[in-house]
Amino acid sequence: MEQKSTVPTPNSGAPQKRRSPRRASSAPAGEASTELVAKARLVHDRLCAVYGCPIGYFHDLDPLSELVSSLLSHRTRNADSGRAFKALRQRFPDWADVIAAPTEEVEALIHGVRWPELKAPRIQAILAGVRERTGNLDLGFLAEMAPEAARAWLEELPGIGPKTSAAVLSFSTLRMPALPVDSHHHRVAIRLGLIGAEVAVGPSHPVLRAQLPGDWSAQDLYDNHEVLMLHGQKVCHHRRPACGRCTLADICPSAFQVD
Repeated sequence: MEQKSTVPTPNSGAPQKRRSPRRASSAPAGEASTELVAKARLVHDRLCAVYGCPIGYFHDLDPLSELVSSLLSHRTRNADSGRAFKALRQRFPDWADVIAAPTEEVEALIHGVRWPELKAPRIQAILAGVRERTGNLDLGFLAEMAPEAARAWLEELPGIGPKTSAAVLSFSTLRMPALPVDSHHHRVAIRLGLIGAEVAVGPSHPVLRAQLPGDWSAQDLYDNHEVLMLHGQKVCHHRRPACGRCTLADICPSAFQVD
C-alpha cells in the first residue's frame, strides 16, 4: 500500500495528511458522466502520443492457450509466467495431457509463478470444465458470440473473473473488443480520479469500459489498456511516481501527492 506522509502547515504545529486521490463520479457501471468520458478520452490521447498507438499485440495465442497464459500471469511478472507457459507447452503439447497429468508435475513445471500450488489444480479444473461444456478443448466458437456473452460464458468457469475473460477476448487471436484492467492500469485510473479508491480491480472493468466510446474497436481498447499499463510501469509507479515527467500531471488530482 502507498505510504501517507505528513507535512507541517504554516498555521499549526500539528501534522497534516497529504490528500488522497479525489473520488470519481458515483455514476453506476454502464453509465459515465460527461466529465469522466471527456477525461478518459484525453488520457487515452495523451498516452497514445507518448507510447505510440496503435500498439502491436504481444501475443498470438489461440483463446484456450491465452486462457492458461492469463491464469499463470496473475500476480506474477511477465517473464516468469512466460517461462512457466513455455515449460508447460513443451512438456504437454496437447492441453488434454495437462488434465490427465499428476497435479504435482504440473505444479513443478510452473514453479516460477506465484502460488503454483493453487494455479496447477485450477488450470486442470478449468481445462476439464471447458471440455465438459464443449466436448473439446477449443474456444474458437467464442468468436461467434457478442463480447459480453463470450465473457459471461468464460466467467461461468470456476476461477475466471473479468480480467481473465477480457484478456482472452482481447489478447488472443479472437481479437474481440474487451478492456482488461491489470494492477498498473487500475492504480493509474484511481490516481487520475477515473474511479474511486474503493473500487477494486474486478468491479473497475465495467466502470472504466463505460467511460470509453461504445463503438471502439478491439485495437482501440487494447491500446487503452496497454498505454495505461505502460504508464503505470514506467512513470506512475506504486511508490514514488515520477510526476515530474508525467504527461498527465496537470489533470491528475494525485500529482505530487503520493510518496
